[in-house]
Amino acid sequence: MKLTVHTVQCTSSIAIPVFTCLKCFQTWIPKIIKKRVCTTFVEDSFSNGTRCQCGGAREAHGSVALGDYFSTAIVNHWDSAQHSSEYPTDAFGELQFAGASKRLSYFLRLSWDTPPAMVYTLMTAHWGLPIPNLVVSIVGGEGRAKVKTWVREVIRQGLVKASQSTGAWIMTPGLREGVGRCVGEAVRDHATAASSVSLNKVVALGITSWGLVHNREQLVNPQGSFPAKYHVQNLSPDTCCLDINYQAFLLVDDGSVGPRAETGFRAKLEDYISHQRTGGERWDYEIYILCLCILVDLSLKTSMPWLVLAGSGGLADFLSDVLENLSSSQVGQSSGEVDGEAGPSEDLKDKVAERVRRHFPSEAESDKLVERALSIYQHRDLITIYHGEQDSPNEFDTLLLKSLVGASRHRASEEDSPYNDELKLAVTWNRVGFAKSELFNGDIQWKYEDLEDSMTDALINDKPQFVRLFAENGLNILDYLTYGRLESLYRSVAEGTVLYQLLQQQLAERLGTVADSNRQFSTSKVAKKKKKSGPEEITLFEVAELLELLMGDICQPFYYDALGLEQTSVKSRAFRRASKLLQGECLYRNRRCLFPWASLFIWAVLQNRSEMATYFWEMAGESVLSALGGCKILRELSKLETETEAKLSTKDLAQRFENLAHDVFGSCYRSNESRSFTLLIRKSPVWGGTTCLQMGMGADARLFFSHDGVQALLSQIWWGDMKRNTEVWKLVLTFFCPYYLFIYLFIYLLEEGEPNEDGLGKDSDSLYGNTVFSFADINHMEVDSPGQNIRTAAIKGRLHSHRPPKRPYVVSRWRQFWFAPVTTFLGNVLMYFLFLLLFAYVLLVDFKPSPVSGLAVSEYVLYFWVFTFVCEEIRQTFFLGSMSYRQRIRVYIQDVWNKFDLTAITLFIMGVICRMFTWSYGFGRDVLCVGYMVFTLRLLHIFAIHKQLGPKIIIVGKMMKDVFFFFFFMMVWLIAYGVANQALLYSYDPNLDRIFRRVFYRPYLHIFGQIPVEEMDVKKSWEMDCTHNMTLIQNGEEPCRTLSNNWLVVILLVIYLLATNILLINLLIAMFSYTFNKVQAHSDIYWKFQRYNLIVQYHSLPSLAPPFIILSHINIFIKRAIRKVPSFKILHFVLQLRGKAANRLMTWENIQKEDFLSAQNKLQRSCDSERLKGMSVKVDDVLKHVTESRSFDHRLRALENEMEYCSHALSWIVDTLAQGSTFKPSRPPPTVSDASPSSSSST
Repeated sequence: MKLTVHTVQCTSSIAIPVFTCLKCFQTWIPKIIKKRVCTTFVEDSFSNGTRCQCGGAREAHGSVALGDYFSTAIVNHWDSAQHSSEYPTDAFGELQFAGASKRLSYFLRLSWDTPPAMVYTLMTAHWGLPIPNLVVSIVGGEGRAKVKTWVREVIRQGLVKASQSTGAWIMTPGLREGVGRCVGEAVRDHATAASSVSLNKVVALGITSWGLVHNREQLVNPQGSFPAKYHVQNLSPDTCCLDINYQAFLLVDDGSVGPRAETGFRAKLEDYISHQRTGGERWDYEIYILCLCILVDLSLKTSMPWLVLAGSGGLADFLSDVLENLSSSQVGQSSGEVDGEAGPSEDLKDKVAERVRRHFPSEAESDKLVERALSIYQHRDLITIYHGEQDSPNEFDTLLLKSLVGASRHRASEEDSPYNDELKLAVTWNRVGFAKSELFNGDIQWKYEDLEDSMTDALINDKPQFVRLFAENGLNILDYLTYGRLESLYRSVAEGTVLYQLLQQQLAERLGTVADSNRQFSTSKVAKKKKKSGPEEITLFEVAELLELLMGDICQPFYYDALGLEQTSVKSRAFRRASKLLQGECLYRNRRCLFPWASLFIWAVLQNRSEMATYFWEMAGESVLSALGGCKILRELSKLETETEAKLSTKDLAQRFENLAHDVFGSCYRSNESRSFTLLIRKSPVWGGTTCLQMGMGADARLFFSHDGVQALLSQIWWGDMKRNTEVWKLVLTFFCPYYLFIYLFIYLLEEGEPNEDGLGKDSDSLYGNTVFSFADINHMEVDSPGQNIRTAAIKGRLHSHRPPKRPYVVSRWRQFWFAPVTTFLGNVLMYFLFLLLFAYVLLVDFKPSPVSGLAVSEYVLYFWVFTFVCEEIRQTFFLGSMSYRQRIRVYIQDVWNKFDLTAITLFIMGVICRMFTWSYGFGRDVLCVGYMVFTLRLLHIFAIHKQLGPKIIIVGKMMKDVFFFFFFMMVWLIAYGVANQALLYSYDPNLDRIFRRVFYRPYLHIFGQIPVEEMDVKKSWEMDCTHNMTLIQNGEEPCRTLSNNWLVVILLVIYLLATNILLINLLIAMFSYTFNKVQAHSDIYWKFQRYNLIVQYHSLPSLAPPFIILSHINIFIKRAIRKVPSFKILHFVLQLRGKAANRLMTWENIQKEDFLSAQNKLQRSCDSERLKGMSVKVDDVLKHVTESRSFDHRLRALENEMEYCSHALSWIVDTLAQGSTFKPSRPPPTVSDASPSSSSST
């Protein structure tokens, strides 16, 4: 078996028209593709004149072929070029095997001298065969002899598997016998097991002689067969049927009947393909043609590498014997000069001839075979021997790759980068182990230009191990990833994925907006522009819009700075600016990407590539925030996925990144508590100015928020400068008696500069940035001069910068108490209870209709109180944060409790307006009563701070969804029973009010046991005045019951109660139990997660509660609008770090991440599965060493041959000297009996 490899490209010097209609295709093929027919009958001497030397019978030849008797008399040998003529082909089209599946194969009958460029273009352009990355040409093994089992396994597990990983063509005769049948079955099995979306499909191509095909007359149709029905019957010993597992057949015709026509055409086709290029638009490389020779004559190509399959029989065994057992010293003589002429030695020829006689005893032309074997032996460096019975079939592709690389080094030793093709081939085959051992072992100095294209291919085809290998061996990611290359990566997204659809939507939206705004463009131009929109037009702007869609308002838009765009809330304006920018030169594409690893991480996450995204996460900085960002993106994508499997994999990867964020932050928290707090609130320049807490909330990362470190930070913010062990009743009592505030033993407040109870003392935290938690310190901070950071205090009250003088004791303790979020919370709760009491008093006692003397004082107080609510809601909506008004409104509406507030305030305003008019007084009172219910339900929000009651709110919310589905089922039964019951009880009742109550309301009450038996059962007495008079009934009188079918009413009542009270109610209970157990099992996680929202809300509230909050509003307005004093309160949740502080904090975080990954790897290695895997690797190494030990046997054999040669040479010298008379020896020459046993054994 031998192998060679060359390149492929779909280019042709012959212009072939491309037709879309079948009729044009039918007329085109016969015009340029020809067949051959024997036109001269040359009698075969062994057939007694009944057959021609072409193999056909005399009766099969026409009169023209039989007419020239004089010519046939002088012709001794039939030649296709002289004795056959070309005619338009009559066998082409599609082939369907009878009794098999509906899959069709292509076939074509063609002359042996047809240009191979024409055939190659036909196969790729018209038949649609994919351009190959590898061509495997199998020659031999066409006989009906049984193929050895291990040869089948090599073909199935080695050759076809390697071909599938590269997207190869496999050329065989395509017949249903021998090796061709084995290849067809292997290709079929691999295609069945492969994914339907696999890009690398193996194409089995059959090239055989037309005269060798059995039932070939079934393929003949001058107009083409679409399809041709082909029946498989192996009856003739001289012909064979085509194999069903091949995609295409080339039936080569030279006018003869037999297996000799395809050899020359196949060689020309292989040679043409070997001069093509492939690899796509990014880069091209040589793709080798693998020639596999089994049990046939040899086809020598000295410039190509060979792979000999030792043990397969015939020629392969002969070559392995010659190459392994002949000594290298004899080769040196064979290539040297003997008597002035270059040639092999006679002794070498004798040894080769001996082996020819041994392996081919019946070979007539043994001398020719000896000469060909010697020419092969001279190129032994290009030959690799594969011992199939000893080596594993899984190692076949690796051995193949090594042999190709070794041969390529001989051919391209003088080039600048002789290993580029080998590297690209290793990337295409995804053989990272081979690349490490052969190409990145330190012997080759790789340049950036050599790795650039391979890196792009590894990224696009999801080969993270190669990406890691390139990054570790000289590829600088800063130089590699430009914004233009990042755009090309997004353009390479596979069609059909969610990411591709989302990018196309953003592109269509931008193009549609621009087309609508530019009315001067004609309709045809706009349509053409829309039609042209494809993956090549995707730009960084579409990626930025997609990320904004997925991330929401958590962070600022990505890549706007790179594009030179300003953030705007009006999308149409942003689209127009981006389109105007992209119509220019787009200079940004040549600039380096500012954060390359983070950009690649986002790109991999968007495509749900787990291993690739994990590697980029390891390389990117800000590991905690990056993991949370990936979790956020993946969970948003999972909502858009339609396929269940893809949705589950996306959710699993999102959970994996949340676990990574939780574990890495845990490592940071154990290392240093204060730095980990800074890590949570630091603004990230990579992720659009967001923080870990904000990203975690957006990603719904409950597990992350349940970490003790996050909760410790929230507790520190919640209590402010008060110690955490302060009892709540002391705080409430201080509201009514502020004197207790100044009693140190009653309210535990931290003095300015005093550390908390768990303070760590002064350390090097200032090097990593400081976190502000002391509310007393906030008001002392000033903005330094430009170039300096905001002067801050360290965690837990320790100061590292110069501070203004302390405030007086009374003022300081007053501010420390009232500025704590816990104080704000308790004050709001108390005042809200007072508000509800006042509201209830007004509704129940002091709500008089339109008094002449005016409204009561309590009503005025109530209205003013609600007015302060409205002011606070306006402040929360429009005057918090730095987002646009549209974003602020969207964020405000997303909160469920804000919806409660809006509903309650809207109802209250409507009720008050209606209350002012006499005609709508009653309606206004009703609306106010409903509004009071909403205000009261708002109290549920305050329970979120409680550890036991907080999760119960989550349970209630989820149970409401269960109630909705239960209500749907219940309404089906309720309507079915209610209508039937009403129609059976009362034959005529046009009163809509009674119908509604008896169809809906009464069956609903039946569920709770309120059954009017007297009305339902006619046997019971019913004290109700009724009438049968239609006129009275129409006027509103009660109709009498129908007595005849009352038995059916009772049966329906029993069935209804059975279905609702037993079936549906128990179903609801089961649903409630499942929801309760599901939430209760993770109640601590749910409570800690929702606690963050509550703390953020009350942290942002003014210190005073409504209605006194109006004073805080006035104070804030004076500070912000008039005095222009910035708010430092936001520093509790957002901290800006720059320069060395940011770099040192990031370095510390990376160290903790590396320690965590090292611990994880160590733990993984210690598990049983990894131990078994390691043991398996060691066993494989031992087997490899055992396999390599065969080389020592080969060396011993070579040494024995050399010793034998030396023995014969010395014997010849001794004989020569003995026959001469130049000098007389003192003793006779030694004999064989005098030699040592070892020497004799060696001879």
